Amino acid sequence: MERSADWMDQAQGDLEHARSDVERGFYDWACFSAQQAAEKAVKAIFQKMGAVAWGHSVADLLEELSSSHPVPAELRDGALDLDKAYIPARYPNAHPSGSPRRRYTRTEAERMMAHAEQIVRFCESLLPTLQS
Repeated sequence: MERSADWMDQAQGDLEHARSDVERGFYDWACFSAQQAAEKAVKAIFQKMGAVAWGHSVADLLEELSSSHPVPAELRDGALDLDKAYIPARYPNAHPSGSPRRRYTRTEAERMMAHAEQIVRFCESLLPTLQS
């Protein structure tokens, strides 16, 4: 069953969640939610193409996508940044000391959201051009 719309809907919801977390000061979760938004948006593309997308690395997913669709370099760079938040934003033992909630800043969270927004918009623009 082709469910790209569901993947994109969840990506958009994760992006809204990231915005809410920034407003409330949960910068660690904003970074993670931004990463999740981008990951799910790219997976929506694979879903629409009838392909299987494995893993959680947005950079790896975009690299795979680039074999069939041009992916701008700035999106790939943003994906590398987002991938750095996948585990450390959630687990205290990913840092030398302190919990993730004490290790992320508003500036970081806003940067991650900007990357995610670009990737989500790119994927939204690509979806209508694909055949399932």
